[in-house]
Amino acid sequence: MRVAAQCLLLFAALALTGCREDHGRLQPFTSDGCSLFPDRSLISEADWCACCFEHDIAYWRGGTRDEREAADRELRRCVLERTGDAGFAKLMYEGVRMGGSPYFYNWYRWGYGWPFERKYQPLTPAEKTYSALLLREARDSESANACPVKTP
Repeated sequence: MRVAAQCLLLFAALALTGCREDHGRLQPFTSDGCSLFPDRSLISEADWCACCFEHDIAYWRGGTRDEREAADRELRRCVLERTGDAGFAKLMYEGVRMGGSPYFYNWYRWGYGWPFERKYQPLTPAEKTYSALLLREARDSESANACPVKTP
């Protein structure tokens, strides 16, 4: 039954998005953890990679300017919770605010799952459905985990 429901969701998403070329659609989810930044402390047990992974989901999916600001604030909150270091959390927040603009042509920009031209744009209901399907597929795959558990 689960496969049938996924197929139905995929069909609905494709039907609602029309017949655009593939390069105009959301690409499968990818994450590199904390882009250009360490995923965890080399000195202590602090590990904030999961915060970056969730932040990558928001950045991959894209959306509005307000949604980006909310994702960046959530990253700061999560990092503060994991590290207890307000200065460090602020540093990460400022970094993504400066470097994650959709106007920069890089792999970690806001809306990186979409073609560069998309910038700040709300997702349609069909795009939300399609992004949920792609994210579910990524979470089900072994390779989606950019934050492996450290082994002693």
